[in-house]
Amino acid sequence: MACRLSITEEDFYCPICCDIFRDPVLLPCSHSICNGCVKTFWNRRETQDCPICRTLSSDPNPPINIVLRNMCDLMREETTQEPPVETVEFCSLHGEPLTFFCTEDQELACGKCRNAKSHKNHCIRSTADASQDLRQQLQLKLKAFLERLRVYERIKQSWDETAEYIKKQSQHTETTIKVAFEKLHQFLDNEEAARMTMLRKEEEQKSEIIKNKIEEIRSGMFSFSRIIESIEEQLRRNDYTFLVNYKATIERTKCTMRDQTGPSGMLINVAKHVGNITFEVSKKLQANARYITFDPNTAHPYLLVSDDLTSITYTDEHFQQLPANPERFDGYTSILGSEGFNSGTHCWDIEVGDSTAWAVGVITESAYKHRQTPSKTGLWYVGFCNGKYGKGCSPEILTLLRVTQRIQRIRVQLDWDKGKVTFTDSGRNIDLHVFKHTFTERVFPYVYSHCMKHPMRIIAVKTAVEAHV
Repeated sequence: MACRLSITEEDFYCPICCDIFRDPVLLPCSHSICNGCVKTFWNRRETQDCPICRTLSSDPNPPINIVLRNMCDLMREETTQEPPVETVEFCSLHGEPLTFFCTEDQELACGKCRNAKSHKNHCIRSTADASQDLRQQLQLKLKAFLERLRVYERIKQSWDETAEYIKKQSQHTETTIKVAFEKLHQFLDNEEAARMTMLRKEEEQKSEIIKNKIEEIRSGMFSFSRIIESIEEQLRRNDYTFLVNYKATIERTKCTMRDQTGPSGMLINVAKHVGNITFEVSKKLQANARYITFDPNTAHPYLLVSDDLTSITYTDEHFQQLPANPERFDGYTSILGSEGFNSGTHCWDIEVGDSTAWAVGVITESAYKHRQTPSKTGLWYVGFCNGKYGKGCSPEILTLLRVTQRIQRIRVQLDWDKGKVTFTDSGRNIDLHVFKHTFTERVFPYVYSHCMKHPMRIIAVKTAVEAHV
């Protein structure tokens, strides 16, 4: 997501009162408004939405943007206060005024020191000129730290949202698990306890990781805040004090912080914990087939996934507020199956019904990870759009497929070892097409849906050839 990382004078003015911010508050949408202005705006509208983007705020008392407030206070002081009275100090060696500054040694000098051998061939400037240039340089460093702090704030907000989301996700997963286990008898109690333990362990582990990461980011923000306060304090000093402390101030700005990234791989693995519990448990007693479900962590935000992870419904009217985790599709309204295969034969049906736009197939792990830049290979599918059927081996290549009757249910059979993907109209047992490819990596079930009226459902099918363990 693109973001603006430059600070201009406009950033210090409230968009409502058009004056320098006074006690600016930070809204959930990252916009800042004067505390008094936003309260007045909310009272008039009787709703807590952002005056700029209309995003609702659940907090009636949003937090103060401390960094912005301090900068605005400093800006206000600079525009109202008279410039500080310059003080002149004298050289301890020659007794003359310290009216020069050596840029190489970064120290004050008098007229005689200027001509001394110790400063031979050095760049000697007047204290006024040197102070002006160095202040500008330090101001640039201050802006850089403020911009980095803004990046940290946005990343921390992303981690906070993920931490909150996985709590809800975990609670929802727990409910699904309990409903499924209620259908079983005493034998299933042990399985339920085992799965709950795994869920709790994953939630605790990932919550601990997020907690530590947030603490790390908070520590980095604190360090930047201390540096910023130190720089701001030095910028308020007179030239002599400023230049005396300049070297030490610069040393403080040389701290290095590790770049932070947004949360990745932190969502609860719902497919692992839920994944049609009844089938998985009964498989331990009498079955040896693999059951396939959808992975909700990969679902495009327009796709609603059922609690049992077996059906998806396209909707653009109720856009879900989901974390922007890297595993999620954000271009095509697609979703992956819960498991990838790197051996054996696997078969599943997709009920497409009367859906008017869909695609069903398989995708390699590398093609999925690099989906932002579609590759020439890595996706094999059969689809339907604009009243026509087609087959393809990439998102950009589609060949018409001759189909005499409307397909209601399509079967995908992956033979990883022999390098074949076979598509069949399973309702009438009619072969549609066979792709051939030598697989060298994991392959996932892939489904695309773009029809609001008709959901699509995935159903695993037993095959005579089982996957190699």
